[in-house]
Amino acid sequence: MFMSKFLKTLFGFVFFSYAFISISYSEIVKKINISGNNRVSSETVKVFGDIEVNKNYDSEDISIIIKKLFDTRFFSDIQIELVDGNLNINLEENPIINLIIFKGVKAEKHQKAIIEMLELREKTPYVKNSVKKDIDQIENVYRHWGYYFVKIETEIQELNKNRVNLIYTIDRGEKAKIAKIFFLGDKKIRESRLRSIVTSEESRFWKFLAKNVYLNSERIELDKRLLENYYKNRGYYEVDISSSNVEYIEDKGFVLTFSIDAGKRYRFGKISANIAEELSKTEFFGLDEEFKKIIGDYYSRFKLSKILEKIDSLTELKELQFINHNVVETLDGDKVIVQINIEEGRKAFIERINIVGNNVTNESVIRGELIVDEGDPFSTVLVNKSINRLKARNIFNQVTHKVFPGSKKDNSIIEIEIEEKPTGEVAAGAGIGTEGTSFSFFIKENNWLGRGIATRASLDLSEESIRGGVNVTNPNYNYTGNSVSAGINSVKTDRLATSGYESTKTDFSLGTRFEQYQNIFISPSISASYEDVSTDSSASTALKKMAGTYTNFDFGYGLTTDRRNQPYQPSEGYRTHFYQKIPLYSNSPALLNLLQFSKYKSLGEDVIGSFKFYGKTIHSLKTGEDVRISERIFLPASRIRGFQRGKIGPKDGDDHIGGNYAFAFTVEAALPNLLPEDTKTDISIFWDNANVWGVDYDNTTAESNTLRSSIGVSASVLTAIGPLSLTIAQPILTADSDKTETFNFKLGTSF
Repeated sequence: MFMSKFLKTLFGFVFFSYAFISISYSEIVKKINISGNNRVSSETVKVFGDIEVNKNYDSEDISIIIKKLFDTRFFSDIQIELVDGNLNINLEENPIINLIIFKGVKAEKHQKAIIEMLELREKTPYVKNSVKKDIDQIENVYRHWGYYFVKIETEIQELNKNRVNLIYTIDRGEKAKIAKIFFLGDKKIRESRLRSIVTSEESRFWKFLAKNVYLNSERIELDKRLLENYYKNRGYYEVDISSSNVEYIEDKGFVLTFSIDAGKRYRFGKISANIAEELSKTEFFGLDEEFKKIIGDYYSRFKLSKILEKIDSLTELKELQFINHNVVETLDGDKVIVQINIEEGRKAFIERINIVGNNVTNESVIRGELIVDEGDPFSTVLVNKSINRLKARNIFNQVTHKVFPGSKKDNSIIEIEIEEKPTGEVAAGAGIGTEGTSFSFFIKENNWLGRGIATRASLDLSEESIRGGVNVTNPNYNYTGNSVSAGINSVKTDRLATSGYESTKTDFSLGTRFEQYQNIFISPSISASYEDVSTDSSASTALKKMAGTYTNFDFGYGLTTDRRNQPYQPSEGYRTHFYQKIPLYSNSPALLNLLQFSKYKSLGEDVIGSFKFYGKTIHSLKTGEDVRISERIFLPASRIRGFQRGKIGPKDGDDHIGGNYAFAFTVEAALPNLLPEDTKTDISIFWDNANVWGVDYDNTTAESNTLRSSIGVSASVLTAIGPLSLTIAQPILTADSDKTETFNFKLGTSF
C-alpha cells in the first residue's frame, strides 16, 4: 500500500516537472530559416510574423507567430520548430486566384452585386474554407432577389505558378412567388385593409408583369414599417409587428405571414413644450393652440409630425440657429402624454458633406434634396429633415447618415450613405363591369438616367375611347424644390353609335407645382391642343355645326390644401382643390372652373364618415358660340350612383350631351367591421346628390334643373381574381330623361 502511494506521488511529480519545463522552455533565436515561400519573400514573412533575431521565444510565442502568418491568408500550412537557436519555418503557400468566373449569371449588374459580397477576390489567396462562406453569401443575395431554389457548384481550375481559376456555376431556379399572405394575431384591422397597405401581393396566373408577387426581404421589411405606421396613425401606440415568417409548402408555394399584436387604442393626453431657458419662449408663441387641436384625438404619428414641422417652420422664420427638438412620450392609462423638448444644440458648422453609395444617381440629385449645405450651422432637425426628403423620393432602398468631427473643434462632417434600388416598373390592368371592359398598360421609370426624373408612358383602352401619352416629371427642378412636369397625350373618343360624333385630341402641357404656404400647393401650367371633331348623318343639327378642327392655348392653375391623415383610405382631415383653365388663344374659347372638397371623420371603431363635394362649370367666352361637346361636363359615375354614366342632364334628341354646369355632394359612412372578416368584404352606405344642366344653344333641349338623388350600399370584395366593387342604389329624385341603374359592378386586376 505504501509503495503504491509512493509510486503515484513520484509519477505525478515527474509529469508536473516535465510539463513545467516544456511550457517554460525558451531559447534565443540566432538564425531564421524560411523555406517553401515562392511568392512571399522571407523578409515579408518576418514582418507578417513579427519575427526578430536575438529575441527570446517560447512555445507560446511560436503559437502567436503561426496565428499571425495564418491570418495573412497566404499560407495553407505552417510548420515551425526552434532547435539550437535556429528558428526553422516551413511554409506551404495558398494558390493565388487568377480569375473568378460565374457561369449562369447573365446580367453584369448581378455579377457586380455578388462580387461585392464575396470574401475571396481575384489576385488574392485562395482559401478553401472561405469558399463555403462565399456560397452562403451568394445564396443570400439570390434569396434577396427572390430566388429561393438556387443551386451553386464550384470548380477549381489549376494553372501554372500556383494559380487557380475559381468557377461558380449558378442555377438560380425559378423565382419564388408568394402563394398566400396571412395576417395573424390580435390585429383589430380587417385583412382586406391590411392587404391594401403592404406592397407584397399574392401571385396569380394573370400577374405576369407584377414584381410585387415575388419574395423580397427588403420589401417584407418595408411592409412591416408600413403596417406599423398605419397602426400608430390610428392610435395603436403599442402595436408590435413582431415577425414576418416565410414558409414553403410543397405543391402550394411560399406563404408569407405577418404576426400583429395591435394592443389597445390610445388618445393624445397632455401635450406640452419644454423650452430651454436660454431660448425666448415668445418665439414659440402659439404652439399651445396647435396642441389643443389634437388633444383628445386618437394618437397619430402623422398629427405629431405636423406639430414638429410647425416648430421647424417657426425656427426657420425666426432665423433661430442651432435649435434641436426631441419628443418624450409616456403612457398614462389610455392616454399618451407628449413632451416636446426644444433646446439650443451644439454650436457647430458643417465643414463637409460626403455622399457614398450612389452608383447610378447623380450626386447633384441627392444634394438638391438637402436643406443644409456646407458652411451652414449644424442643425440635427434640418439634417434629419434632409434625410427624410431623400427617403421620400422613393428612388433609394435605404438612406443613412453619420456625423464625424471636423478638422476644427466647431465643425462637423456629415456622411450620407445611399443604397439604390431598381426604379423601373411595368404594369398592366384589365376591368370588366356593367359599364364595359377596359385595359391599361404603362411603363414607368422614377430615376431616368440617374437624374431623379420620373417618366411614364401609358395606354388605356375602353369601349368608347383610346388614351395614350408620355409624361415626364422633375420633382426638384433646378434644385428649387419645385416640381416641373411635361407631357404629350392623345385621346380618341368614338361615340358614333350613341351620339353620331367622334373626336381626336392631342395636347402638350408644361406645368409646375410648389408649396407656397404650409400644406398649400399651387400648380400653374400651360397647354396646347389640337382637336378634330367629325359627325355622321345620325348626329343632330347642333352637333353637326361643331364638326371641324380646333386649336387651343390655355393657362391653368390649381390650389390644393391637403390635411388628411393619409392619402389612401383616410379617416381624419380634409382636402380642398380648386382648378381654373383660362384660354389664351382658341377657335372656341371657354373658361373652366373646378372645385373639390372632401372631409373625413372617424366616428368610432366601426364607422368612418365622409362628406364630398364636386362642382364644375364651363362657359363659352365667344358671344353666340356653343361650348363644343367634347368640352362639356359629364359627371363621373362615382359621383351619382344609381344612374348610368353620362345619362343625366341635357339632351339633344335622344342623346345626352353634357352641360355647362354640374355639382355633386355625397354623404357616406364606411362600416369596416360590419361583416365577418372571412367574407373579405368592406361595406359602406351612401347618399348621393347631383345635377348637370345648362347648354349654350336652344334651351328646349336641356332637361330642367332637377336635383338627382340616390341612396344605396356599396361593397368592395377581395376575390381570387382581383377586387370586385358592387353598388346597389335606389334613385330617389330623377328626371324623365334620366337612365337609371340599380345595380353596378366592376371587376379589375393588375398584371
